[in-house]
Amino acid sequence: MRARTKPLARVWEWQGDAACRGMDGSVFFSPPGERGAARREREEAARAICRTCSVSGPCGRFAQESQQYYGVWGGRTEGERRVR
Repeated sequence: MRARTKPLARVWEWQGDAACRGMDGSVFFSPPGERGAARREREEAARAICRTCSVSGPCGRFAQESQQYYGVWGGRTEGERRVR
């Protein structure tokens, strides 16, 4: 019996409407060694973008379901996603 899978395009189609589309990913992912105020400021800048995004819900669900360990997805940091 074959497992039923979603077509790949459906898994990613929400990205077409993402507020971050085409942006530099460094806003959403921390560089090595980033800590303290610098990390909090970058994460808040990423969250500000996510707050304007019409697909932050699907983005956050994708990150949770696919176990994205790094970055801000759907307005939530990796630490916030681990709590759930």
